[in-house]
Amino acid sequence: MSLTQRLGKRGRFVKVLGMLIMDIKDLPENWDIVIVGGGITGAGIFREAVRMGLKVLLVERMDYAWGTSSRSSKLVHGGLRYLGEGQILMTKACVEERERLLNEAPGLVELLGFLMPVYKDQKPGKKILNAGLALYDLMAREKRHKFYGAHEFSMMAPHIKQEGLIGGFRFFDAQVDDARLVLRLINEGVESGGCALNYTSVIEIRRNERGEVIGVVVEDTETQLRKTLSAAAVINATGPQAEELHPSPEPKRHIRPLRGSHLVFPSWVLPVAQAMCFVHPRDNRMVFVIPWEGAVLFGTTDVDHMGDISEEPAITEEEITYLMEGLRTFFPSLDISLDNCISTFAGIRPVLSEGEAAPSEESRDHVVWEDKGLVTITGGKLTTFRRLAWDALKAVRPFLPSDQVPGKNDPVFSVVPERPKEDYGLSLHMWERLYGRYGKAAEELVAMASPDDLTPIPGTCTLWAEIPFAAKHEQVRHLADLLLRRVRIGLLTPWGGKEYIDRIKKICQSVLPWDDRRWNEEIDMYMSLWMRSYALPGKEVPIIAKREGFFSRSLDFLETLFPRCFRVVRTLAGRLKIYLRMR
Repeated sequence: MSLTQRLGKRGRFVKVLGMLIMDIKDLPENWDIVIVGGGITGAGIFREAVRMGLKVLLVERMDYAWGTSSRSSKLVHGGLRYLGEGQILMTKACVEERERLLNEAPGLVELLGFLMPVYKDQKPGKKILNAGLALYDLMAREKRHKFYGAHEFSMMAPHIKQEGLIGGFRFFDAQVDDARLVLRLINEGVESGGCALNYTSVIEIRRNERGEVIGVVVEDTETQLRKTLSAAAVINATGPQAEELHPSPEPKRHIRPLRGSHLVFPSWVLPVAQAMCFVHPRDNRMVFVIPWEGAVLFGTTDVDHMGDISEEPAITEEEITYLMEGLRTFFPSLDISLDNCISTFAGIRPVLSEGEAAPSEESRDHVVWEDKGLVTITGGKLTTFRRLAWDALKAVRPFLPSDQVPGKNDPVFSVVPERPKEDYGLSLHMWERLYGRYGKAAEELVAMASPDDLTPIPGTCTLWAEIPFAAKHEQVRHLADLLLRRVRIGLLTPWGGKEYIDRIKKICQSVLPWDDRRWNEEIDMYMSLWMRSYALPGKEVPIIAKREGFFSRSLDFLETLFPRCFRVVRTLAGRLKIYLRMR
């Protein structure tokens, strides 16, 4: 069965060098670079290579941002821990990239306030933390941190543990929708002349008699349709799976897959106005409470992942115990229960290791290997994706027809308007959010939407209109692609958004050519995946996943009528529940 038959007559088109590609067999045969991997590293290389005027193809065997690039802590940050380890240059690079992204991608990358409590006999203590934060500010060329005494700090964080509290710091970092960051890089790369295909794997790297790379064989992972392509070079950006294409040239250093897992709670369960970080009592690792998209994330763990890295990872009971131990230690008055957990998610970090250090002590530096036209890059951090791209393209430069280099001072994203010509009743804040996630396409997204779809999905900041737009324009093969990565309601709403499936089906039927049988298959596959990798272990999905109680359903109705004030309503309701529980 061809991809055209599987997707229906409408197909799914990818704009390539002025052409429309609907099937793998329609791909041009000759490329300057083939990039393997559609996470943040591959997407960053793709965007920079296209800006250099190269003929570039990116392929991803699953979906874009399927791996760690959609399962991070959603932070663009310098990493205070690296200062403590003496990695000043890495921290400086991260801070510089954070500042650039804040300036270039408002609405996608946003400044985020952090509170860090300091307790008696805590290590590191107040003086060391103050010195680190001062250096952090110096790198950003702006003083952004301040220490508050116990009383003032408790006013900002009223639910924090009071015993031994001597005060705390307020400082700033940034947060991002990680999957939308990847998608904006890829979408703008395609718009500028590159080609990107998901669910397409490289099954062979072709070499000549001298062992030099001359191309690849690619395969659609669902239809098994194959095509042989020529390429001057191949860049392997497959993260934890990098050694499958390019074994480590260093016999003692190999990729060590480390899992980081998170719990997601409604904002009323963890009513924090800004992010918080504290030292976990068990192992002195820094963990984070992060308000994000109407919910609150808590994580992360750092453990060896022993499972199959080609399958979706999931949180374990041991990790849940570790995270809940931290929450209950530092928020004793909230009586937080797993019954209130909306979802979980886990990602795998690709770390180069000799296997001797503890997971949290491993370096997050990236490495570049080169083998006669095959360049592999792995490791690194989401924040520094552009610098990883520069290093990869520098390594591949001898094999390219042009010696042009990336413009390091050029913005990575296309410039978008500060405001639209017509606002369609949306606030400037919402427009900034849409421009940040969709670039210039935000205006088309809104203009094509019905008024009913220009309202937020209850409990989130996502507009209903984003779902059919992404389904039409962003190579959605499966319902999981749509709900877990194009929009994030699979993480942000109970049971992965199961109660909204009927409406999603209705607004997407004209853009996704699926009949009722295909829709039922997709729903079943999505719910099975969600239960396996995004629910708490052992949790059973109800036949009808409705929010419990008249009070909660009434709040959902109010959110639809008054989307601009729903956060206030939910926060007050959450605090009322906490108050009643404490009495």
